[in-house]
Amino acid sequence: MSLLGDVCLVTGACGFLGRRLVKLLLEEEKTAEIRLLDKQVQLQLLQSLEGCKGDTKLTAFEGDIRDANFVRKACRGASVVFHIASIIDVTDAVEPSELYGVNVKGTQLLLEACIQENVGSFIYTSTIEVMGPNPRGEPIVNGDEDTVYQSSLKFNYSKTKKEAEDRTLQAHGEPLRTGGRLATCALRPMYIYGEGCRFLLGHMSDGIRNNDVLYRMSLPEALVNPVYVGNVAVGHLQAARSLKDPLKRDTVGGKFYFISDDTPHVSYSDFNHVVMAPLGFGIQKNLLVPLRLFYIFCFFMETVCLMLRPFIHLVPPLNRQLLTMLNTPFSFSYQKAKRVLGYEPRFSWEEARRSTMEWLASNLPAERERIALR
Repeated sequence: MSLLGDVCLVTGACGFLGRRLVKLLLEEEKTAEIRLLDKQVQLQLLQSLEGCKGDTKLTAFEGDIRDANFVRKACRGASVVFHIASIIDVTDAVEPSELYGVNVKGTQLLLEACIQENVGSFIYTSTIEVMGPNPRGEPIVNGDEDTVYQSSLKFNYSKTKKEAEDRTLQAHGEPLRTGGRLATCALRPMYIYGEGCRFLLGHMSDGIRNNDVLYRMSLPEALVNPVYVGNVAVGHLQAARSLKDPLKRDTVGGKFYFISDDTPHVSYSDFNHVVMAPLGFGIQKNLLVPLRLFYIFCFFMETVCLMLRPFIHLVPPLNRQLLTMLNTPFSFSYQKAKRVLGYEPRFSWEEARRSTMEWLASNLPAERERIALR
């Protein structure tokens, strides 16, 4: 089932995943219009898409997804919404009200706008972190959508993403104003890497400051399975195609799907090394201090920041939940997405690794210069 003639709204369209999805839609579908919604839509991005847009109309919507009138205007006449926009925060640096406003309220306003404006399909970009890991660091190896796990979410980010995901799935089947029903689903990608990944760029910058040696924050045995951004975009496209298919709509809708690919299972720190080793980076053999001492240090820093909060807002550079996430084996299979959505990773591990490494290489001279000038 194609999206021929559809009007697609992509929130967070200028972000890491959003721009990749927009490009994929232009390359593979003959949609009538793609609406790029973001706080700011760069002219440079629109110009870069001119060569592949064909007859598809590109429309920029600049605004805040917490603005009900703006959101409703953006949804008017659309047939598919890809809701990617959110605040990502794993250090609890962002005020909880800000996180809730964007991640939960923004999602709710979009769902309400879809019902009011008769948008048929809604695909929500969730995250692996709505699953865990829990504070006890209980591992999951090759889990799936039926895996039973006692989650106890500590990050405000994880909590808001989980609530937004729940609201999305609960909205499946809601009647539209002029007939028909809204179909929704949620995608839970693993840690997403690729060209434009700000986390990889940050790790590379830290390595430059440390004489081209990457910091080890993960035990080698804490295996996870990152996923390439191009394959996550493919997963979104397949979800939209499946929700449009009247024979699959009810089967697909109202559920979540893990999105991973064939990237090797490695720890977060070792993954950084795999993609940066060709650029001349090494990696520390061991954690800076034993893991137990790391937890004590994080507890101390969290306590100090909490005591000072009435006077000044300080954010510890590392917290216990992030440390748990970095050091817990946590991997999931994409077999249900393959079986139900027809998802297949488009890019092999070698293609993904090479593209990511080349992007990092193109940014390396500027990063070295920027750091040298400080």
